[in-house]
Amino acid sequence: MAVFNDDISINSIIGNGSSIRGDIKINGFMRIDGDLEGNLETTGNVLVGENARIAGNITARSITVGGIIKGNVVAPEQVHLLSSSVVIGDIQTRRFQADENVIVHGHCISLYDETEYESASAEWENIKSISQKAIKVD
Repeated sequence: MAVFNDDISINSIIGNGSSIRGDIKINGFMRIDGDLEGNLETTGNVLVGENARIAGNITARSITVGGIIKGNVVAPEQVHLLSSSVVIGDIQTRRFQADENVIVHGHCISLYDETEYESASAEWENIKSISQKAIKVD
């Protein structure tokens, strides 16, 4: 599916047919082929298989998506969306690659320059924070 330039040994796997509910925080490379309902945070790379379904936010160094993610994706190094992928949420990365027929519904920040990326990410986080705390006054 994906080729990463560094160590590709997988530290953790959620296999096809498996289902996990709850947040996960790990070190290293993670592969998901099953279902995850919760947030995932890792210091390494994430590979989301074509049959995977995730309802939660993902924070990783880089991510390759073949399945469905309903949540935000933050992967400063790279985001690669394969042709079978669906992302319903925001994407933040320095390098963005999307194959044909992907579906993305959300806001995308993809700036290679580190200063511009950090500035745009901080600004977007502020906008989201303000809009989530907005109060309707009649």
